[in-house]
Formats: sequence, C-alpha cells, structure tokens
Amino acid sequence: MSETCLFCRIVAGEIPAQIVAQNDQCIAFRDVAPQAPLHVLVVPRAHVASLSAGEDAAMIGAVAMLAAQVARDAGYAERGFRTVVNDGPDAGQTVSHLHMHVLAGRPLAWPPG
Repeated sequence: MSETCLFCRIVAGEIPAQIVAQNDQCIAFRDVAPQAPLHVLVVPRAHVASLSAGEDAAMIGAVAMLAAQVARDAGYAERGFRTVVNDGPDAGQTVSHLHMHVLAGRPLAWPPG
C-alpha cells in the first residue's frame, strides 16, 4: 500500500467510499464524479500504479471479472456496459493506481473523447 495513494486509502478504509462489490483481490466503489448512471471504479487491493506497470495477469483478470460482475449485478449485462482503463497522463489517468471504470445506463458514443 502506498500511504499517499487515494485508492490505497479507500481500500484501507481510511477514506469512505460507496462500495458496491469486493473480493480478496479487488474492490469496486462508485465514482465521486459519475459520467453515467452507473459509474464504478474497480481497483486492485494491492498498489499497482498503472496497467503498464502491472505484471500479475491473474490480478488484472480479477479486476476485469469484478467489473463484469458489477455490471451484471446492476442489471446492465444485456443492454451493455463499457470498461475503460486509462494508462498514463495522456490517456487521462489522474490517480496513479490501476483502476477500471465501469460505465452503463446511457448510450456511450464512440470514439469516447
């Protein structure tokens, strides 16, 4: 855990968050600035700065599987949902802790931005 990392502090329970799902490897919580009716972040419990810094395929898979579970549990599996991982500042990553956005509940245009 990184003592100054916002998401590590949420994982540790030091900062409150609306947790929607969790397992041994990751935790999912609502984004504080939602961009869709469903906007949840799924983060690994272990501090990993970014997708490109990740070397644990099982952990990255666990993040993706929990993201899919969040969408299913919220009722969006049939209509569809989007997962997004921003990697680095040019991609819009603002917190240096690997996280996957789960967005659903409205039409999502492509390209995204």
